[in-house]
Amino acid sequence: MDQLLITAASGMKARMDSLDMLANNMANSGTAGFKTDREFYNLYEQSLPVVERQYTDYSQGQLLPTGNPLDVALSGKGFFALNSPSGVVYTRAGSFHVSATNQLETGEGYTVRNVLDNGKPITVDPKQPIDISKDGTVRQAGQDLGQMEIAQPASPSDTLKKLGSTYFAFLDKNAVAPGASIDTEVLQGQIEQSNVPVGDSAVKLVSVMRQFEMMQKAIILGTEMNKQALTDVARPS
Repeated sequence: MDQLLITAASGMKARMDSLDMLANNMANSGTAGFKTDREFYNLYEQSLPVVERQYTDYSQGQLLPTGNPLDVALSGKGFFALNSPSGVVYTRAGSFHVSATNQLETGEGYTVRNVLDNGKPITVDPKQPIDISKDGTVRQAGQDLGQMEIAQPASPSDTLKKLGSTYFAFLDKNAVAPGASIDTEVLQGQIEQSNVPVGDSAVKLVSVMRQFEMMQKAIILGTEMNKQALTDVARPS
């Protein structure tokens, strides 16, 4: 195959991967706790940038006050630890509610782990006000009901994988559980917004689309050149 076509086709594949990633980021720009995905680039034959691999940016999003006592944000590098049907998962999206069984849980039904009770769910009285302190202790009527488990993997980029938009799990199921986070504050009545840079993502999306179109034109031009060359060779002198 012609080298021009190989190079252009490889570039188009890389740009399609970029478009998928950027589109997903922008679709989740309003999703609380979402972490944006980014790319590492390499040069194909020292000239064409291609995506070597994607990675997740775990930097903190802006904290938005909501006034809802069951909205909880994290200031720092920790993650809420939750019980799910597939095991322990982690999230930065702290929008909780009280379940029918009076347990603190997410919209998907994942319960908040109680660090003081071996990870069991935290049970509350839905009729009483809930107070959550900066260390994650949940109180009602002056009584401590439990403490939210806030975990901090040593290196999230190397150890965690995404599960959907806002949940994470260990790449290695046999990995040692992350240590408790000591430098993360739990802030009641706030929610962490997505860390997607919407303006930059929109500009990059347009740029990637233009690059895709240029490579598409290069393939069309290369194909026409090859056709012309074959025609010239076949024509009797």
